[in-house]
Amino acid sequence: MIVWLNGTHGAGKTTTSALVQQLLPDSRVFDAEKVGETLMDITPRLPWTGNFQHWPPWRPLVVETARRVLDYTGGTLVMPMTVLVEQYWREISTGLAQHSVPVRHFVLHADREALRGRIEGDTTLGISQFRLDHLDPYAEAARTWLHEEAEVVDTTHRTPAEVARQIAEAVKS
Repeated sequence: MIVWLNGTHGAGKTTTSALVQQLLPDSRVFDAEKVGETLMDITPRLPWTGNFQHWPPWRPLVVETARRVLDYTGGTLVMPMTVLVEQYWREISTGLAQHSVPVRHFVLHADREALRGRIEGDTTLGISQFRLDHLDPYAEAARTWLHEEAEVVDTTHRTPAEVARQIAEAVKS
């Protein structure tokens, strides 16, 4: 099974995924961003689109990598990855379904002010315009399709440990 943690930058996906992994037996964290980083390392470079998710190979490679890892290890993959384009989510979720890989899709949500504060106060990555630029697309995706496609978990006033426990309990039930 895959536990997909979606949501925009600053919602707590990376921190929460590590905590969820500790609460789910036989689970591993797989960050699909690494697939994008691999594509970014190709030389000469692929035509730049502003986001590796826009490269057509990224989505099927995420599906293929996840299913192959699950075939090899079994268990659960916890995947923290922002996907805000509905077509891309459909490609990934349909691809996984075609391989009979069940997906529990969670969206970690926080209000805009909390997200902005987290991004601007990030002492590890620093302020990132890329991350800030995704606040509006997240709000639009949340309003139009994303929150209907997932179990929404509000992280605005909750610790990552509380959020991880809620997700782990939902997956186990």
